[in-house]
Amino acid sequence: MLDPTPGTLLRLAAFTADPAGGNPAGVWIGDVLPPAGEMQRIAAEVGYSETAFLAPDASGEAGRWRVRYFSPLAEVPFCGHATIASGVALVGRDATTPALVLATNDGEVPVSVTVGRDGLPTATLTSVEPWVRDAPPMLVDRTLGYLGWRLDELDPALPPAVAFAGARHLVLAVQDLETLGRMAYPFEPVKALMLEHGLTTIQLVWREGPRSFRARDPFAVGGVVEDPATGAAAAAFGAYLRHLGEIEPTATFEITQGVEMGRPSHLTVSIVSDDARVRVSGTAVAIPG
Repeated sequence: MLDPTPGTLLRLAAFTADPAGGNPAGVWIGDVLPPAGEMQRIAAEVGYSETAFLAPDASGEAGRWRVRYFSPLAEVPFCGHATIASGVALVGRDATTPALVLATNDGEVPVSVTVGRDGLPTATLTSVEPWVRDAPPMLVDRTLGYLGWRLDELDPALPPAVAFAGARHLVLAVQDLETLGRMAYPFEPVKALMLEHGLTTIQLVWREGPRSFRARDPFAVGGVVEDPATGAAAAAFGAYLRHLGEIEPTATFEITQGVEMGRPSHLTVSIVSDDARVRVSGTAVAIPG
């Protein structure tokens, strides 16, 4: 039995109102972060795609926390769904500080939490400064080869790119939902390719409508074949769409993810005219047991 003392370990499902949906995250809260090796051990034993570890930051200011994220295999610089889960968990412990600042390895991420009429808490994270670059053709070719997809199956209006909003993601958009539905790949070769290019996930998307998208995210570097909800990739995708001029601030769009896994997730992404950063919102609920 896992004993994370002196911290407290919580389990939440993010980007869903149903504990059986969304993306499960571990949230460890303590006075001081454990050594890296201990955090890695706990994350591996929890077995979720990510576990966030939080402790009050050195400033001692209310609402400011140091956070590190670990998959079962390795530390990652930023994780959106574990951030959403952390925000809900922290405010659940202390409702007097609904505005939080999480100090990640790559910068500060503000998180706010509101409670709707249905009583469900919704957390909103604001990413670090994003960037978008053209994807190297060799990376695209090799990824398509591993997926068994053809170049002409990609959406020409949404060209391949590498996008960052706390972590790097290769963005590949397809023209048809059927292509997205047959996502499969050899695990170890794709993991090696992602490590070679510093990718956290591969963001595979299909445009369902002007303000709605479907997504699937291979997460081989974290030891997970597919992620049912990826807030970091959603933030990066928001920066990508703004970079292309496909969405103009101030605007909001929706991403549905995890459907093929039986864990449907709903992510709301917002960009505003006076801030380059991207906001991602979602609910989170406790996982029983």
